This record gives sequence, C-alpha cells and structure tokens, in this order.
Amino acid sequence: MPVPNPGELLIRVRAMAVNPVDTKVRRATSGRLEQPRVLGDASGEVLAVGAEVTGFVVGDEVYYAGELGKAGCYATHQCVDALLVAHKPQRFSFAEAAAMPLTTLTAWEGFERMRFVPGKTILIIGGAGGVGSIAIQLAKRAGLRVIATASR
Repeated sequence: MPVPNPGELLIRVRAMAVNPVDTKVRRATSGRLEQPRVLGDASGEVLAVGAEVTGFVVGDEVYYAGELGKAGCYATHQCVDALLVAHKPQRFSFAEAAAMPLTTLTAWEGFERMRFVPGKTILIIGGAGGVGSIAIQLAKRAGLRVIATASR
C-alpha cells in the first residue's frame, strides 16, 4: 500500500481513463521496463491525507489528472499530489469523472488568457473531439455563441 508524502493524497481508484497521451507514452517505450509505466486519469475515494494537505478529508470523492513522472491510475491505490486533485461533482459517476480531467484542463488552459464577453462568438476547431466537446460546453457556460467544426 503506498504511503502519501506530506503534500499528497492516497486514493483508492474507482475508475480510470486512457487518453491519447497515454498511448503515445506507451508507444515510445521499448524493451523491458525497470518500473511499470502506469498512466491515465482517475477518480476515487481519499483514504489518507498528507500532513500538509488542506481541503480534503478521508472519504472525499475526487478526480484528477495523472502525472507522467509517477506511477498512475491503472493501480488500485495511488498517491497523488493534492494540487492535481478536485472534488468529484456529485452528479458524475466515478467513470464519468475519470473521463474529465485531461480534456477539461486542456480546454480550460486554452481559454485561460481569453476575456469572455457574453454574447460574443467563438470558433472552436475540432468540436467533435474530447477537448473540443468540453471547450464547447465551457464556452456556452460563459455565455458565448459557439460555432464549431468537425470532420473525419
């Protein structure tokens, strides 16, 4: 059983997701590994809270993006930097929540420098993909008129 460092949470993984970045990391790895490459995003339940962590207690339902440099979410239990973790929305199942972190963070980071003005129009290229579909929802929530492209 992993033991959390002072800034980490120990999480019992209830659901995990595989992202395109995970498949690229796996493809880039050749030969036998000294340590397993366990990737992915996940959701689960907090089992232990590191000494320096605030805002979380044992039993909280959470979701988070995996870290490329650490063993990840394919495991049954994982220690995660608390800065990467958020409380799981109650209306989401564990599986739904696990599918959200990377795509949502990517879309949010794309919007971070923009100043949204409700009623203005935004064009989202690739609206049918994971990031694009989240970007559409964030833009609509911000009061923007959304035009999106999708192609095959």
